[in-house]
Amino acid sequence: MKKITGTFILFILGWKTDFKKECKVKKSVMIAAPHTSNWDFIIAMAFYWKEGVKANFFIKDSWTKGLHGYFIKKMGGIGVARGKKNNLVDFAVNKFNEQEEFVLLVPAEATRKRVKKWKKGFYVIAKNANVPVTLGSLDYKKKVARIGKVMNLTDDFEVDMTVIQDYYKNISAKFPENYNQKIF
Repeated sequence: MKKITGTFILFILGWKTDFKKECKVKKSVMIAAPHTSNWDFIIAMAFYWKEGVKANFFIKDSWTKGLHGYFIKKMGGIGVARGKKNNLVDFAVNKFNEQEEFVLLVPAEATRKRVKKWKKGFYVIAKNANVPVTLGSLDYKKKVARIGKVMNLTDDFEVDMTVIQDYYKNISAKFPENYNQKIF
């Protein structure tokens, strides 16, 4: 049912998909970028449903309670207490260690507003969990949702981030003024 729903949503919105089958891995931290609009979530989830990717994402724990919480969890939402002092990196690493298959969707900018550089959390999680980083994007100019590369991180942050930055440099955000292509 998800495949049909995702395909229908993308068709109605006029989006195409580009999913390289070698990018379907059991475990990864998947970057979702650029992230400048709430539409990013809707289009990304439709894309994952169409392609059969079970992506999980962290969300404020209040969103996982009640009736709407049931649906958020079914979509892959994992509630986290954002107001409390917690170690989200350790929490994420434990999720990877507890499960045979786990793809964690991370909007690397951590906000829809323009940032000077990306947060490093996705990188630290991937390194600590010893999982690859998958590069996912939504190109609003071309209307293409893509999962195009799986990266095994090296021990050189700058080299890795340069590869990632090169991948995203020609991607058009919904609101380009909120997307800084210089990510580190």
